Amino acid sequence: MKTPAGLQPLIDEGVIDEVLRPLKSGKEADVYVVRSGDEILCAKVYKDMAQRSFQQRVQYQEGRKVRGSREQRAITKASKFGRKEQEAAWKNTEVDALYRLADAGVRVPAPRGYYNGVLVMELVTDAEGHSAARLGEVELTAAQAREYHAFLVRQVVLMLCIDLIHGDLSEYNVLVGPDGPVVIDFPQVVSASGNNAARKMLQRDVNNLTLSLGGVAPELLSTHYAEEMWALYEKGELRPDSELTGQFAFDESSADLDSVQLAIRDAREEALIRQQGREAAAEEY
Repeated sequence: MKTPAGLQPLIDEGVIDEVLRPLKSGKEADVYVVRSGDEILCAKVYKDMAQRSFQQRVQYQEGRKVRGSREQRAITKASKFGRKEQEAAWKNTEVDALYRLADAGVRVPAPRGYYNGVLVMELVTDAEGHSAARLGEVELTAAQAREYHAFLVRQVVLMLCIDLIHGDLSEYNVLVGPDGPVVIDFPQVVSASGNNAARKMLQRDVNNLTLSLGGVAPELLSTHYAEEMWALYEKGELRPDSELTGQFAFDESSADLDSVQLAIRDAREEALIRQQGREAAAEEY
C-alpha cells in the first residue's frame, strides 16, 4: 500500500520497514499494521485537532500537566503557541499513560516508542495471529463473561492505584487476545486525584463493562465495584491486590443517600446511552 504521510518519516529513519495495511480509522487517530524487521507491530498516527471529530471536553483536561507555567498560560489564552502546546500535551497524554500502565502490570499493548507524533506498539492478535476482535464482537459464555469482568475490574483497580482512570472504557476499547482482554485507547485518561469528575468517570467506565458483560451474565448487573474501589481509594487503602466483592454498603443514615444513588443511576444510564451510541456508530462504519 501507499505509505501514509505520517509514517514516511519513520521509514526514512529506519524505525519501521513497511506499512502493511490500515487497521482502524477512528475519531482521534488512524492505526496501521507495520513491519519492523521480523516483528509485526501497529502504528497510531494521531489526527490534528482540526481533523478530529471528538471535541475535547473541559472535564478531560482538568488535572493534566503541561511543561511549565508559560505553556499553561498560552493554552489558557488559546494563542497559536498555546494550541500547539495543547495538541502536543494531548498526544503525549496517551503515550505517557501507556508506559505507566504497562509498568504497573495493566494488560495494554506494549509500547515500543513514540516518534514524530506516532505511537508504535504491540499488535494485539488472536490465537490464529489475526488482529484481535473487540470485546463487543466476541460471543462469550456466562462463565467467560464473569471471568472477563473480574479481570477487567482488576485492570481498573491497577489503573486507579497509579492515579489513572481510563475515562472512555467500554467493550469497544477492549481487545480479546489469546490470554484474555487487553485494554486500549487512552487519549481521554484522567488523573483520579486531579479531576473533579473522576468518580463519575470511574463509575461510567465500570458500568460500561458491567452492562456489556451483564447481558450474558445478568448477576453482574447488581454489583457495585466502582463504588467499592473508590471508597478504598479515598481512604488510601486501595492496593493492586485488594479483594473486592462487588457489594457496597451505602450509608443509609446519610441525608445525601438519595443523591448518591441518583448519581449512580445517572452514571449507569449515561453508560448505557454511550454504549448504544457506539453500537449505532459501529453499524454505520
